Amino acid sequence: MVAEIICVGTELLLGDILNSNSQFLAKELASLGIPHYYQTVVGDNPDRLKQVLEIAVGRSQLLLFTGGLGPTPDDLTVETIADYFGVPLIEKPEIIADIEQKFAQRGRTMSPSNRKQALIPEGADILANRTGSAPGIIWQPVPNVTIMTFPGVPAEMQLMWAEIAVPYLKNGGWCTETICSRTLKFWGIAESALAEKVDSFLNLTNPTVAPYANHGEVKLRISACAKSEVAAKKLIEPIEQQLLQIAGLDCYGADTDTLPSTVGKLLLPTGETLSVAESCTGGGLGAMLTGVAGSSSYFLGGIISYDDRVKERLLGVNPRDLAEFGAVSHQVAKQMAAGVRASLNTNWGLSITGIAGPGGGTDAKPVGLVYIGLAGDGEVESFEYRFGDARSRDWIRNLSSCTALDRLRRKLLAKM
Repeated sequence: MVAEIICVGTELLLGDILNSNSQFLAKELASLGIPHYYQTVVGDNPDRLKQVLEIAVGRSQLLLFTGGLGPTPDDLTVETIADYFGVPLIEKPEIIADIEQKFAQRGRTMSPSNRKQALIPEGADILANRTGSAPGIIWQPVPNVTIMTFPGVPAEMQLMWAEIAVPYLKNGGWCTETICSRTLKFWGIAESALAEKVDSFLNLTNPTVAPYANHGEVKLRISACAKSEVAAKKLIEPIEQQLLQIAGLDCYGADTDTLPSTVGKLLLPTGETLSVAESCTGGGLGAMLTGVAGSSSYFLGGIISYDDRVKERLLGVNPRDLAEFGAVSHQVAKQMAAGVRASLNTNWGLSITGIAGPGGGTDAKPVGLVYIGLAGDGEVESFEYRFGDARSRDWIRNLSSCTALDRLRRKLLAKM
C-alpha cells in the first residue's frame, strides 16, 4: 500500500510559506514503514485539485491532504474532494459545538463563516483537531483508497497526526514494516569525491545508501526496511561502520550532530576552552557555538573585529602587516587567532577574515577569499580558502564559519 502527500495552498506555490508539512509527513511515513513515491503541491483551485485527485487515486491508496480546511472562500479541499466523488456534504453539529466552545474560551464569538468547517462528506469520519478550529476527515470514498485531510497549520497537523492518524494506520494494518535511516554528515569533501569513494555501496537495495549535499555539507543516508526498528538498525550498522572506515576524518557526525555540537563534545572532556575573532562573519561563528546548549562550559566569547582599528587595539594585529598584506591575509588571520586567545585566556583561538561580497573583491583578492586562523597547542596556523562569488554573501559567511569549526575539529582529533 502506497501513500501520497498532497499539499493545498496557492501561498505554497508562490513561495510565501515554507512547505514543512510535506517533510514532516514524509519522515513519519518512513518511520511507519509506509512507502510513498509522490508529493504534489496544488493551488486553491477546484479544477486543478480534481486533476491531482484523478492521478493520485490511480496510483496510491493513502492520500494525505494538508491545507484548505479554513473558513474562507478559497479553502476548498473538503468540498472539492466530496464533489469529485459525487458525495454530498453533511453539517456535523458536534463540530459546530466544538468550534463555538473554542471561540468562547478565547472570549470571542464564532463567525458564521466557520460553519463551513462543520461540513464533511457523507460517510466520512471526523479527524478531530484539539487545538484549532478546522477538523479533518478520515474517509474511504471507494475501495482501496483512504483519504485523510489535515489543516495547513503545522502544529495542528502534527498533533492530529500523532494522536489520531498514527494509531489509525497502525491498527488498520498499514504498518507492516519499518523504515529506519541513519544519516552520516561530512565536511571538507565534495559530494562527487565522496560518491566516488563509496561507489560500491550506492547500488545496495536493503539497506540503501544515497549521497546528497546541502549548504556545503555532504550527507550519506543509509536506509533499511525490516519488520522492526531493531532489525532495521541491525542491517544499517555494518554498512555504517564500513562507510566510516572509508571516510575517515571527513565524517564529523550523524543524524542531529552539527559541527558546533561536535566541537563541543571534543572540548568538554578535556576542559579546554575556545574564543573566536571574527571579521567578515560578523558574529556568525559565535552564534553557531552559543546555539549549542551548555556551550558556556567551553566557549568563553569572541571579538568582532570588523574594522582594522579593532583588530589592532583589541587583538594586537600589527598595523604594518595590515598595511603590507591587508586585512584578508595569512598574517592577519594568525594574529587575530593568537590575539583573541591571549585576550580571553583560552586554550584555543579561532579567527576568520575574508571578503564576503558582493563588492570589495579584486583580481588578487576576489570575493570568496577567506583566511582562517587557529592558535593553540603551541602553534599558530592559517588556512586559505576560495569559496567563489557565485553564491550569496550569507553563503560565504556560513561556509567560512563551518569550515573554521571543521579545522578546529580536525586539530582536536589529531591530538587525541
